[in-house]
Formats: sequence, C-alpha cells, structure tokens
Amino acid sequence: MLRLAINAETELRLLEERYAPELFALIEQDRRRLRTWLPWLDQTISIQDEINFIRHAEQQYARSQGLTCAILYQGKIAGSIGYNTIDWQNRKTEIGYWLASNHEGKGLMTQSCNELLQFAFSVLELNKVEIRCAVGNTRSRAIPQRLNFTQEGVIRQAEWLYDHYTDLILYGLLASEWRYA
Repeated sequence: MLRLAINAETELRLLEERYAPELFALIEQDRRRLRTWLPWLDQTISIQDEINFIRHAEQQYARSQGLTCAILYQGKIAGSIGYNTIDWQNRKTEIGYWLASNHEGKGLMTQSCNELLQFAFSVLELNKVEIRCAVGNTRSRAIPQRLNFTQEGVIRQAEWLYDHYTDLILYGLLASEWRYA
C-alpha cells in the first residue's frame, strides 16, 4: 500500500474502493466548478462510476502504468492526484490533479505535486514530468509555475470539454532541473 507523508496533516494514499463514497461526495459538491476544466465529470455520475475508476487505477498501478492517489488532509479526502500514465520507454509521466474548493489556498496541491515529483525522479528514476493545464485555468497553472516547471508551449484545441475544445499549456520539468532546483 503506497503512502506518501507530506507533513503532519497531509498525505497521499493509493486509491482504494473504500474511498469511493467520499471522493464521489466531493465531486458532487464541486461538480459545476470541476466540469469547467475536467472532461470526465459526465462519466462520473454515481458511486459505482467512481468505484470503476478506482478499479481501473488499481489495475494501472499493478501494471506500473500509472499511479492515482487520494490527497488526505487531516484524515479527510481533499482531492486526487496522480500520474495519468507512465511512459517507461521515454522515462516520463504526466501529473493530473483536482482539489475540492473548500481545500484551496492551503498549499495542498503544490505540496502534493512536489511529493510526486520527488517520487518520480528519486524512486522511479524518470527523466521528465509534464503537467497540462487549460489556458484559462489560472489556479491549476499556478502549480507548475510555483514548482519551476518550464512552459513548453500551447497545444491548440487539445481537449474536448463537453461542447467545445480548449487549449492546453504544456509544462515540463526534467530530472536534471529538479536535482538543481
């Protein structure tokens, strides 16, 4: 069972089915806000949908192809973060994340990303970590900017969000930059 302690109040834990009701409640609480930026909300309309996602994430982790964690703050789930996929041939991954609105502004996501960077570069020995954020999502974009990622470009119309395409900004951080950061 993977568990990464960030500080006395915050930790990352590998997703488990028992987290489904709490995760789904957070999604329901912030559905409208999350739907502005994330493409999977219309496919997550029940606790069973969340269980199915967790099962998929567990299989992905078992095959060393990804990693999805719950962010626990003071013992309660605050959001989710993980490596969407791990590209072993090119030794890189992409971090994806979301956070409940009542937990914003506490530094939880920056700290969680920082922990996954440490794990990616020190434990998995990857060469590159990427983060993609919608151009208009300033809160999400602030995370890679705080962590000294390089903005590598804009991927035009990269993601279909329900009724329109959105452009994504690609951020990247190399292991050599992390070691000297």
